[in-house]
This record gives sequence, C-alpha cells and structure tokens, in this order.
Amino acid sequence: MWTSGRMSNAKNLLGLGVSLYFLGLMDLTTTVLSGSARSLTEGQEDNLSDKLHQRMKRSWVWNQFFVLEEYTGTDPLYVGKLHSDMDRGDGSIKYILSGEGAGIVFTIDDTTGDIHAIQRLDREERSQYTLRAQALDRRTGRPMEPESEFIIKIQDINDNEPKFLDGPYVASVPEMSPVGTSVIQVTATDADDPTYGNSARVVYSILQGQPYFSVDSRTGLIRTALMNMDREAKEYYEVIIQAKDMGGQLGGLAGTTTVNITLSDVNDNPPRFPQKHYQMSVLESAPVSSTVGRVVAKDLDEGINAEMKYSLVDGDGLDVFDINTDPNYQVGIITVRKPLSFESKKSYTLKVEGANPHLEMRFLNLGPFRDTTTVHISVEDVDEPPVFEPSFYFVEVPEDVEIGTTIQIISARDPDVTNNSIRYSIDRSSDPGRFFYVDITSGALMTARPLDREDVSWHNITVLAVELNNPSQVGSVSVTVKVLDVNDNAPEFARFYEAFVCENAKAGQLIQTVSAIDRDDPQEGQHFYYSLAPEAANNPNFTLRDNQDNTAWILTRRSGFRQHEQNTFYLPILISDNGRPVLSSTGTLTVHVCSCDDDGMVMSCNAEAYALPVSLSRGALIAILACIFVLLVLVLLILSMRRQRKQPYIIDEEENIHENIVRYDDEGGGEEDTEAFDIAAMWNPREAQLVVKNRQDMLPEIESLSRYVPQACVMDNNVHNYVLAKLYEADMDLWAPPFDSLQTYMFEGNGSVAESLSSLQSVTTDSDQSYDYLTDWGPRFKKLAEMYGATDSSGALW
Repeated sequence: MWTSGRMSNAKNLLGLGVSLYFLGLMDLTTTVLSGSARSLTEGQEDNLSDKLHQRMKRSWVWNQFFVLEEYTGTDPLYVGKLHSDMDRGDGSIKYILSGEGAGIVFTIDDTTGDIHAIQRLDREERSQYTLRAQALDRRTGRPMEPESEFIIKIQDINDNEPKFLDGPYVASVPEMSPVGTSVIQVTATDADDPTYGNSARVVYSILQGQPYFSVDSRTGLIRTALMNMDREAKEYYEVIIQAKDMGGQLGGLAGTTTVNITLSDVNDNPPRFPQKHYQMSVLESAPVSSTVGRVVAKDLDEGINAEMKYSLVDGDGLDVFDINTDPNYQVGIITVRKPLSFESKKSYTLKVEGANPHLEMRFLNLGPFRDTTTVHISVEDVDEPPVFEPSFYFVEVPEDVEIGTTIQIISARDPDVTNNSIRYSIDRSSDPGRFFYVDITSGALMTARPLDREDVSWHNITVLAVELNNPSQVGSVSVTVKVLDVNDNAPEFARFYEAFVCENAKAGQLIQTVSAIDRDDPQEGQHFYYSLAPEAANNPNFTLRDNQDNTAWILTRRSGFRQHEQNTFYLPILISDNGRPVLSSTGTLTVHVCSCDDDGMVMSCNAEAYALPVSLSRGALIAILACIFVLLVLVLLILSMRRQRKQPYIIDEEENIHENIVRYDDEGGGEEDTEAFDIAAMWNPREAQLVVKNRQDMLPEIESLSRYVPQACVMDNNVHNYVLAKLYEADMDLWAPPFDSLQTYMFEGNGSVAESLSSLQSVTTDSDQSYDYLTDWGPRFKKLAEMYGATDSSGALW
C-alpha cells in the first residue's frame, strides 16, 4: 500500500529502493525488496527464496511533485530529487528521465537525481506533466530498478485577470421600470485555478452608471437602482462593470466591460395639439376627397406608443368634411366629403380629436391620452361653370320626326352670385353626324337631320353651356336620345332563294321554304304574311302555303315538268308585315327544272352544262398551257433583246470621271483661260501643289483655301478616299459644328488687291455703285470690267 502517493503506482514501485525528497516539505521513506535478480549479489541470491515469504519493503519514496508557475528567476527551478536505495553515492547509478517535457521542460542530474525546470511554466497552458524515471547501472547500462511513473503538478498563482468574453454588452429596459428590475447579467471568466486559493474568485462592482443601476457582486446581474427613469429625459446610459479576483481583496487583478443600456419607450406621455385653433380655407370647386389641410398632435413617445387616431367629434361640417390619419407621419388629413358651395355656406367649424389607440393601464393616471383642437374652414368663392338641372337628360323621339322639331329644353344656370347669361352649344365630337341642333339662348334641342332607327338607334350627345362674360367657364351635360321605331321598312326575303323541281315531281310536292326579315322592330314583335303576287294568283304550276310562323311553303300544282319545254320559272311572292301602316314587298323565287333519279336526287338542270365540260376540258387545258408557254417565250425574248442593246460603259484609262469636280489653286483668268487648273489636283491635293503649272503671263494673287486645310489622312489617288479623309477630319475636329456637311467660307478679299467680293456690304442701288476700280485689278478682270462698263484712264473701254 502507498502511504503518500497514488495506489496505482504500487506495482511499478515494488523492488525499488529510492528516497524522494520534496523541496524539504516531505521525507517519507519506505523500503521494498527489489525483485530484480540481476541487481542482487550471489549471497543474496541464496537467501532469496527465504525472503520472498517475508514482508517486502518498497525501495522508492513517491508522491506528486509540485512546482509554482511563472518562475522568473535566472537559475533553473528546482523541482525535486530522485534517489535509489542502491545508490551508494559513488556515481555508479545513472538516473534517466523520460515522458512529457523530459529534456525540454524538465532535466535531471543523472548522478544526483535532482530535477529542475528549465522553462517558464504556465498552469493555464498545462497544469501537469507525467514523467517516467529509471535507475541504470552506469557501467553496464542495465536497469537497476524497474521504470516508474510520477506526476509534476503546476501550482497556480494569481497571474490572470478576469475577462468578459461576451463584452461589450447591449441591453434595454423599459422606462419607468420599478427599482430592482433586471436588465442583463454579465459574466467574467478567470483563467486561474478555481480550486486553489482565491485566484479565480470574482467579485463584481459598478464603476460608472450610478445611481441609475446596480450590480450583484456575486452573480453580475445588473438591475435598475432609480425609479421613474424617463426615456424622454435621457434614453442612453453607459455602464462600466468591474470584475476583480481574489474575492475583491487588495492585490487582486481586475477587468472591466461596458454595458450600453437603452430605455425602451412606454406610453407614458399623452398627445397634445400645439395649436388650439387652426384656420384653413378651401375653394368651393375642390373635388370630393381633395385635401383641405392637416392637423398634428405631438406625442413625446415613439413607435406604437406615438400612434394617433384622429376623428371629428363636433361641429357644423361633420357631413361635409372627413378626417383620415396618415400612418407614416401620424397627422390628421382633413378632406372634402361632399361638394362645396360658397353661395350656400361660406364657413364651417370642426372639433378634431387626437387620441392614442394603444394605452397601458399602469399609466392611465398620467392621462387623459387624448386632446382636441378647433378647425375653422372658410369656403372661397370661384367663378364656377354653369350647372345643368337635371344633371342628365333622357329623350325618346320617333324616327319619323320632322326636321326642326324641338325634342327637349336643356336648362343651365350660373351658380355664382353674378348669375351670368348662358349660351348653349353641342360638342360636335359627340354628334359627328350633326343630327341635332341646340338653340344658343333658349337651350331648345332640335333635330337637324332625318333620324333612322335602323341606322343609329341611340345618340349620346353632349350639350355645352358657356358663360357669356367668361367663355372659359364651360359646363356640360349628357343627353341620351333613343330613336323610337316606326314601321318604315317593308319585309323582304332573308336571302336569295333558288329552288329546283324534278321533271318527275308530283303535284303538291314541297320544293322550297321561304322566310322574311324586317329591319323594323315593332313592340308586339314581327309577323309576316305570304301570298302569291296578284299577277301570279292563278299560277298553274306552283302554289304557296302560309305557315303562320313567318315562313311559307312553295308547292307544285301539277306534274310533268320538262326541261326542253321550259327550264326556269319565276314566281313572284308578296310579303306583308303587321305594322301600321302595313308595308309589303314582292320577292321573286327562281325555280329550275332539273332531271333527277328515282330517289329525287338532282342529276342535271341543264343538259349542255355537262356535255360542254366533257368535250372542252382537254382542249381548254391544252389551250391554257399553250398560252402560258407562248407568254414565257415572249418575256424571255424581250429580256434577251434588251440586254443585247445595252452597251457596257467602258472607262477609258485616259478619261477621268472626276472632271466635273474642279479645284482651283488660284484665281481663274476668265473665259480665255484654259490652263487655270490641273486635273492632278483631283487625285492628290498634296502633290497637286508641287506639280501645278506656273503661268507665265500672271502670278496667282488669291490662293486656294484647300491648301490651308490640314490633311490628316494619307490620300489615295481617287476622290472617294479624299472625301472619306475629309469626313474623318470633320469628325475628329471637336470645334466643328455637328453637321454631316461642313462648308468653310472665308472673305475672298483677304490678301488680295480685289479685297472682298461679297455683296453683303454693297450699296442698295446700282446708281450709287461705281465699278471703275475693276480696271485696276489687272487683265484677269477685263471681261468683268467690260460687263459693268468700266473705262480706263483714257476714257475708252478695254
């Protein structure tokens, strides 16, 4: 049994004789007989069998080693000493240390067995080390004792301050909360050993935030410490909490954290109107639902506690005005509920109430949570358009009414006090057919054109009323005219009827059923009567039967019809309606005689109609194809001839197609000058300046503007590329006008003895203008001087 250490190491310690000294704190010695035969003398071997039956002593003295952390000395820290009973002090025993930290953190003197720590120890990083020790024969290297395990524990010192791992904290508590209301609990953690001393015993205190809040020194729970804390007075608080170890004693380490506490709002402030009287005005022409004005009740609370509900509680305009609450801005919006009239009532008084819909029972004593204000609304007069009475007209008129008949009197009045005169007219966009006319002064609505219900049965027109003194004020009214039906249309066949009768038909056989339509629409409904026309009343071939359901049957009166005798019959039928007056019309039924089979199926109604297609179908087909073929040949021939007549346009290499574009590098010499330009200038303006021919009889006085135009691109020998280059120059010029074509003009006279040739600054009459100066311009302007009658100094014309 162990007396000073752990029992689990007893088996490993049997047979060892080592003394362990713990820094002078302990000196426990127990001897155990060694069980290693190799470490015994020969005399001892003889007595081994006897000694095994005796009580054996342990050769090691064991317990845990303890060493303080954070040693700051310069020398290695002495931990303890290992000693074997077989060590006689002659250095024959060699001690070896292995395990966690051996040779790195801990070393052992292999002769004395002293253990030292060579590195700084930190219990928060590692609290203990498990090591193994062994005693060897220094000469042979054989183990003198079995390997044994021991533990070195790091003793804690107060070297870590408490830390708030979750800080800083954010919390909120309702305003007006009772004293002692829990706000938030803060927790500090100390990395020191909580089982050793008071190094990890934390005590909380408040450094900032008094007298509003307090903290429980043991749990870190923050509570309110002051009653009636008002959010409207102060909303945010910064509280600093300290956590100190060593139970808060002097010398303990401390850590702090910040707790930001916000007072949340409660409904403890009633709403109040900043004004007890509001004055508003509204035009009498304001439409329904338009805004008159706004009222607002101030509430120091926020969110749901500041929500308002406005209502009209009293006044003489409760049925004329209404109030709604804007949920975004919590204002009351007064709107028009009914049309206003300055002439009827000029002002209204309203009593408006604003109240909190969400109340808290514990704060009702601070109320009432409602307030009222008075609103005076003045109705302003405007020049209103004429008003029709009634506001809608419905007129029924028969379609046979005569032109100029008055069908309705339209009446309008000026609602203003001035009561201006009214002039009436019809909005022609509502009556494009101009069927009606209204008298300009009386408002009498009359027909202007014949009405036809069958064409237009309803007319929706708009009558306008304009004030005589203010034509901008226009009123309108809708007039719906229903055109009533008059029996003015005779019935007629619903469609074209064509019947067939077989040659073998019998007398009384039905060959056709006919029906009629009538564009009229009588109130009692349509009813038609059928009969044969008077001229066919005694028709020997066919007869008619009226079915009294707006249809009639056509029957054969005899049999024995023959195509070769008569193949078509025309039967006139008289159709009458039930209107007043009765109208009728005559329709003709065409009856064809046809050959039929035994079942009455029509085979042929014209013998030649079937023979002709049989005999001509193949020939007609051949003729059509031949015509198409001939037409195609003619078209191809014409196209071929036209192509042959066209002569290809061959360009002679010596012929230049750009001669219609002439570019001058100097002033022309008149009609006799044929060498004023070189065509090479059209090919390359740059080279043209070098190869231009110098005239012998004159020197150029006015140079071409083109030689001063910058040439930004290399020109090819064609006009197309030259134009493209000029276009590129215009596009790259930031100061050029934004036009597709850029024309550059300059004063012709700059640098010339002729000065400007522009007529913009010339005199207005020819009589005041003298052209004698043309004689001084030289031979080039001789023709021009002759045209204007200029003479030389001798008085003779050139």
